[in-house]
Amino acid sequence: MHVFVTGASGWIGSATVTELINAGHRVTGLARSDTAADRVAALGATVLRGTIDDPELLRSAAAAADGVVHLGYNHDFTRMAAAAATDRAAIEALGAGLDGTGRPLLIASGVFGVAPGKVLTEQDAPAGQGHPRQENAQVALTFADRGGRPLIARFAPTVHGTGDYGFTRMLAQTAKTKGVSAYVGDGATRWPAVHVKDAAALVRLAVEEAPAGTILHAIAEEGIRSRDIAEAIGRGLAVPVRSIPAGEADEHFGWLGRVFATDAPASSEATRRLLGWKPTHPTLLEDLAADHYYA
Repeated sequence: MHVFVTGASGWIGSATVTELINAGHRVTGLARSDTAADRVAALGATVLRGTIDDPELLRSAAAAADGVVHLGYNHDFTRMAAAAATDRAAIEALGAGLDGTGRPLLIASGVFGVAPGKVLTEQDAPAGQGHPRQENAQVALTFADRGGRPLIARFAPTVHGTGDYGFTRMLAQTAKTKGVSAYVGDGATRWPAVHVKDAAALVRLAVEEAPAGTILHAIAEEGIRSRDIAEAIGRGLAVPVRSIPAGEADEHFGWLGRVFATDAPASSEATRRLLGWKPTHPTLLEDLAADHYYA
């Protein structure tokens, strides 16, 4: 297959490009800068210069491909509405390029805000609440009615591994700066997790095999207690570990405090059955026992 990937130079994107190429697929990766272009080329992919806010470019690139993986997103939390609007326009353009072809369009989404208060499963439809990407995922699913093959991959909030610069890295940096590794309340809230290479393998399997309208969970671990995460970071940095009240979470962690204090367990049982996906890479706590989060 010839797969067009947005966000190809990013954390999950670069792992996905490598996974696709290693499986024998040809990849074109979108790159918005010289640095991103160099990274995409180094992975062995063809570079397409451009940005996700160019609908005509996206439509044309999708039409020329055998499938699309849309991972590009602006994660500036101060501009959530604008980022979601850009994402929706990009999804609509990519979908238009694949109309009537039966070719896959995989959209990245997340697990927060879909089904609060329960273990999230693939059967729980996007609820249009919480993060606005949930609404965009709902839009993508309608492309099945136009002869496309839309797929929604809900990623764990913690996609970890060497080189991770996401939530787990931020927690480690906060602990390093403040000299204490903290958790909120009793630390019983749970974070799902997946290693970045396992996530990339799931994306490849989905593009190759998953039927239209499938919701998939890139979840290797249903939920690790926030206290266990904090204790692992404390050991890695040799700093004390303590609980902080919920009312102090924003002061200690910034906006990340609300995320870390959210209980969001998620299952991937249906995904594993459908695709035969078997995560094999280190767990989150195994990764936190290594040095790369503390350098």
